[in-house]
Amino acid sequence: MELALLYSGGKDSSLAALLLDRFYDVRCVTGTFGLTDDYEHARRAAEALGFPFERVDLDEAVAREAAATMREDGFPRNGIQRIHEHALETVAGLDVDAVADGTRRDDRVPTVSRAQAQSLEDRHDVDYIAPLSGFGRHAVDRLVTATFEVEQGPSEKIEKADYEGEIRALLRAEDGDEVVAEVFPDHEQTYVHGRAE
Repeated sequence: MELALLYSGGKDSSLAALLLDRFYDVRCVTGTFGLTDDYEHARRAAEALGFPFERVDLDEAVAREAAATMREDGFPRNGIQRIHEHALETVAGLDVDAVADGTRRDDRVPTVSRAQAQSLEDRHDVDYIAPLSGFGRHAVDRLVTATFEVEQGPSEKIEKADYEGEIRALLRAEDGDEVVAEVFPDHEQTYVHGRAE
């Protein structure tokens, strides 16, 4: 069975890929608005783990809408949520049996409710799977440490292909670094370079 996994090259989506690999033909899929070439980071991570990779184009209007929401809110939560929902819808439209993401039990954003998952499944005739939904951050961290070579550091310095990089670029181009700093709090990100030896 074919499964498209929303993939950033970080620890959560990489762990999700390994967990699903026993049951599905996993394809790592990164959505891009075409604002940066950050998707290449995900391509390299997927290849290092031995998974096929696909880039999918997302609607730039959604990026602009999300950036406006973030500017107005002063934080990224609602904008990131909107982008994730759009990415899931886009990937569910591919010729696959299932779609998945790396959302964890204790994630604040993005999240997928039961109602959203059921609606996605019904409208696209796919299964939606969140293999980490029963795992908390500490459990994921322990599994990741034993499984991957991971780089961790401040979000703005770690190569990755999540939605944040393109939205940062959009905000920076339109409003400057000050707005980016106001919207995005300091936080850590990860990037997977391969499997642990």
